[in-house]
Amino acid sequence: MLTIRLFCNQGMSTSLLVSKMRDAAAKQGLEVDIAAFPANEMDDRINGVDCALLGPQVGYLKSKAVKTCGAKNVPVDVIPMADYGMCNGEKVLAFAVKLAGK
Repeated sequence: MLTIRLFCNQGMSTSLLVSKMRDAAAKQGLEVDIAAFPANEMDDRINGVDCALLGPQVGYLKSKAVKTCGAKNVPVDVIPMADYGMCNGEKVLAFAVKLAGK
């Protein structure tokens, strides 16, 4: 099971991307737990997570996220703008899998 958390402004703008990522995982036979939350909930939402992804609109929070996630050994990065904008679930899933080292 790969556990991925996406963080954005309100946790809602990434809901379509989460759905597309789940679809891509199902096609690949990957068992995943993917959910999106507001960035201000990161501290409470990263326990036991394989990787955390930031939406491009909150990319400015990366340095804070690196500290927060690093304390719990959770890799974190910003979703590439083009993949986020195109809602490319396959590419963002591949990005998360690579980030998680799976």
